[in-house]
Amino acid sequence: MLGSLWARICGLDSPVSLRRAETTRRVLSLELNKDRDVERIHENGINTLDIDPVEGRYMLSGGADGIIVVYDLENLSQSLSYTCKAICKVGKSHPNVHKFSVETVQWYPHDTGMFTSSSFDKTLKIWDTNSLHLAEVFHFEGTVYSHHMSPLATKHSLIAVGTKSPKVQLCDLKSGSCSHILQGHRGEVLAVRWSPRYDHILATASADSKVKLWDVRKATGCLITLDQHNGEKSKSSLETANTAHNGRVNGLCFTSDGLHLITVGTDDRMRLWNSASGENTLVNYGKVCNSSRKSLKFTVSEGCSPEFVFVPYDSTIVVYTIYSGRQVSVLRGHYNNVDCCVFQPQFQELYSGSKDCNVLAWVPAIREPVPDEDSVKSGSKAYLNPAFEDAWSSSEEEG
Repeated sequence: MLGSLWARICGLDSPVSLRRAETTRRVLSLELNKDRDVERIHENGINTLDIDPVEGRYMLSGGADGIIVVYDLENLSQSLSYTCKAICKVGKSHPNVHKFSVETVQWYPHDTGMFTSSSFDKTLKIWDTNSLHLAEVFHFEGTVYSHHMSPLATKHSLIAVGTKSPKVQLCDLKSGSCSHILQGHRGEVLAVRWSPRYDHILATASADSKVKLWDVRKATGCLITLDQHNGEKSKSSLETANTAHNGRVNGLCFTSDGLHLITVGTDDRMRLWNSASGENTLVNYGKVCNSSRKSLKFTVSEGCSPEFVFVPYDSTIVVYTIYSGRQVSVLRGHYNNVDCCVFQPQFQELYSGSKDCNVLAWVPAIREPVPDEDSVKSGSKAYLNPAFEDAWSSSEEEG
């Protein structure tokens, strides 16, 4: 870190390089914060979390008990040990509380005055944060697994919704109705995600093993159906042609720049795709166990080099480098299966929710790990995080 600061002072490095180096160091040193608790409100497992993208201060949680909670993550007491308090909640006594499990919650991307929630009770609800009154309710024929609003759209206010029906529903906040339907899947739609790069590009994942990219401006809709074999037909691939996975696809997440898409399936595989061409990049992450029957909420880092993906794995969260597929750490602290996690990019913090009813905060360690004496004497680099290995190369070094 001191070397990076000196290089910046001397003008050898840009501010961006210094910021990326420190951001990466902080993510690689994530550990369970024993001094920060998140108030326990839910009586059943926590299915979904979301941190507001405007201030990065308020967090939503939705649970299997149908309750929605709003937390304030700021340390108002200024003490070393503190608890992130629940400032309001849609509890069991609320007249409009969800009847069944809440599967997805999301803040309105442009301010904290509104948030959305969807549930197994076949509804998508739009809430006024200040009054906790309903602004709008959308009803569906089947169970709602996932919904998502575009993080950057200004020309439309569409919410994509994945339900038990193979049809992807697009709900318009302005008109209060389902504006149109995207048809193409043959199984229930388990995950939906708007691109963070283009406000008209939508990705959907289904139980039919397929992932589709859509342009919602076009009548035809579907742009690409992702193919794990990249169009190379063989005897072994004939049965799985034009499928992204060999099982149900229940997790989607774009990289922060929107250039790639990450998918997870019940075939215990995670894949990285070029979001422009639809090409499978063939990055090998190894076995990524996933037995969830619902949507799996995983997340990615932002502003790091390399970038990382955080994936719930039983009672842990596994951290991989996105573009090399290397596992760099495992975060342990929950007592039961982890169902969701969300990254806070301003302070490089991670929050996770589990079936143990707890929300845990993972924060960067204050100091970097110090190598032991034997490692220093032998000149070993074993103490270096493997994410940094072979990260840089130049023609001078090769020569």
